[in-house]
Amino acid sequence: MIRVTPSLYLDEAELEEVFVRSPGPGGQNVNKVSTAVQLRFPLERTTSLPDDVRRRLRVFAGRRVTADGWLVIEANRFRSQARNRADARARLMELVRKAAQPPKLRKPTHPTAGSRERRLRDKRTRARTKLGRSKGALDLG
Repeated sequence: MIRVTPSLYLDEAELEEVFVRSPGPGGQNVNKVSTAVQLRFPLERTTSLPDDVRRRLRVFAGRRVTADGWLVIEANRFRSQARNRADARARLMELVRKAAQPPKLRKPTHPTAGSRERRLRDKRTRARTKLGRSKGALDLG
């Protein structure tokens, strides 16, 4: 089990890692060693996450979620397989942590009387300016 938050854990058995050739730096090993990591997490079938967290994670992940419901994170920033693997897992944990925080509820507010008055005054001023540019200028009191 991987601890994401004090109350949220991911089952390590659900993670799939595929190692592929990296398009990034690699020196002499660039065409010989598979250092890039594709970390796959079954977002739609996981039992580790509550439904609300899973829904928010789907939104945060965006294009990284496949049509069949897998969250795929690719890591190829480093030259070593171990560092790319750690990077992919850290990025997954960060996404899950972000999704675990419930969104703040919007508290409805109303404009103040002074702000309404200023807005209407500015609208009248702007209307007078525009009307003064036309051929038949009328007087707006």
